[in-house]
Amino acid sequence: MRYLSGFLILIFAITACSSPDNTLEKAKKIHANVITLDTHVDIDVGNFTAEKNYTQELPNQVNLPKMDAGGLDVVFLIVYTGQGELTQKGFDDAYANAISKFDAIHRLTEEIAPDQIELALTSDDVRRIIKSGKKVAMIGVENGYPIGNDISRVEEFYDRGARYMSIAHNGHSQLGDSNTGERDDVWLHNGLSDLGREVIAEMNRLGMMIDLSHPSKKANMQTMELSKAPVIASHSSARAVDDVSRNLDDEELLALKENGGVVQTVAFASYVDSEKAIAHREEAQKIINEIAAEQGVETLSRDEVRNLNTIERVNYFDKLRDIRKMAEPRIAKEVNAIAPPVDVQDFVDHIDYMVKLIGIDHVGISSDFDGGGGVDGWNDASETFNVTLELVKRGYTEAEIEKLWSGNLLRVLDDVQKVAAEIQAGQ
Repeated sequence: MRYLSGFLILIFAITACSSPDNTLEKAKKIHANVITLDTHVDIDVGNFTAEKNYTQELPNQVNLPKMDAGGLDVVFLIVYTGQGELTQKGFDDAYANAISKFDAIHRLTEEIAPDQIELALTSDDVRRIIKSGKKVAMIGVENGYPIGNDISRVEEFYDRGARYMSIAHNGHSQLGDSNTGERDDVWLHNGLSDLGREVIAEMNRLGMMIDLSHPSKKANMQTMELSKAPVIASHSSARAVDDVSRNLDDEELLALKENGGVVQTVAFASYVDSEKAIAHREEAQKIINEIAAEQGVETLSRDEVRNLNTIERVNYFDKLRDIRKMAEPRIAKEVNAIAPPVDVQDFVDHIDYMVKLIGIDHVGISSDFDGGGGVDGWNDASETFNVTLELVKRGYTEAEIEKLWSGNLLRVLDDVQKVAAEIQAGQ
């Protein structure tokens, strides 16, 4: 009888350890202990003014109140420039756009909310700032287009705080080909241009991480062959799980492992499960269109939105945001049952796949918030804890979750800066 009682106690203990409440508490403890870092958050310079800024509960996906609510510690704010013409005017306009975004980020950290968020340039900065109780901003450059043909701008961007940059975005740049060449099989450089190769060497010299998200596979493979330092993919998922050109295939992932880099799994529904995302979006759009018609608002195509001037575009998105808010209850009731949204579980499937393929030391996490990112359960910074909870449910340890959330990325940053110091010392 004594043995039976002991057995029952053991069974009870095992059950208690695996109970939902226990899992939740374990996840909360881990989430509080680790540094949570998101490598890709887009910005709108209109949200960096004295009147409207990240200290407020804005309707965008990332701001300080939402970061506080979700326990998100570090965000790479993105200096993004869409690809334009490869002309001097195009380069000048792109440069002006990039500088406006650099200035906005510095305004946030130096003038608007220096007591709440600080700019970090190194992993030591990150840890020091978090220990002080503040949030952390870092800077990434999405698309090297704004440097034009002036390689000295790479160092200028580094001095302004940029700690990673991609060679291209959607559309071929003067530095290299984009993944978008898969659409029409038209390429500009057959990978990297000569200038692109020089830029990679310059980024190595300075200590700026090279970002593989968006360039073509050939450009990425050439980059990893040339780079003397580890690289990152700031917001890409696994092509084997969802076959879209923005995701990395197994050959790229294995090369990234060999390079010592890290791929930051992205919670962008259309890259996580494109078929599921399309089905949900089409059904949801029917309800949004219906409510828009009732409100006297015409829904526009992407090309029609691009043709609006800045004020018209802001007004349109304000109206559309209100309409989507009104549509949410109906979408949840009428759409989710027949065409469920892409969710956190789908997102973590990509993490699982890449961890199995290339190892826990080479995988991280990103959202692409305010640039189209978000999945059900992690649709803004306030829901960040849900990612940790799903990882705990799948058996990841605290040490592994720490690597996924920030450890791997910060290790790469350290390695890149170490290589730069050696290059500068002539070693």
